[in-house]
Amino acid sequence: RLNIKYSKTPRKLPTVLTKDEIKSLLSKIQNKKHLLMISLMYSAGLRVSELVNLRLKDFEFKNNFGYVRQGKGSKDRVFILSTKLKGEIIKYSEDNKLGNEDYIVKGYKNKHYSQRSVQEIVKRAAKKAKINKHVHCHTLRHSFATHLVEDGYDIATIQSLLGHSSSETTMIYIHMASPRLINVKSPLDSFD
Repeated sequence: RLNIKYSKTPRKLPTVLTKDEIKSLLSKIQNKKHLLMISLMYSAGLRVSELVNLRLKDFEFKNNFGYVRQGKGSKDRVFILSTKLKGEIIKYSEDNKLGNEDYIVKGYKNKHYSQRSVQEIVKRAAKKAKINKHVHCHTLRHSFATHLVEDGYDIATIQSLLGHSSSETTMIYIHMASPRLINVKSPLDSFD
């Protein structure tokens, strides 16, 4: 009996937005709370489930990071906190008198915000920004990872920020990065 191992079926490359498309999408969100949520999701590479479950106590403001508690696969991980957003999150939490145990974005009756609502905000903003790609919440996470690759960060760093157990999962973002931004030149260009 032959034991033939087949290679994995090729995965479709995820949809990724350029930095300009991200800027455009964010510029179309008028509601301050919504803008803060979507900006945080992109800037930290959070899954929508992770965003809505964040509590004030999960942030280490002095050190510019936070914790995702019990993310996918019931794992905790660290996420980076954008210095641009830090002040806004602190102000938002003070303005809304959030306690340590409170969700950063509260929904109805102080429960966490609904994932469905976050998905709608992203869809509407993408439509208003006239982005002709299939955009959903996870697109922001794919874009975050791809932009880190383009900015020169290594796969191990990106893998830990995304909470991937396998570097293979993270490698897909290398394929997504724009060759121009990662300074790859064709070997043909080195010919005289």
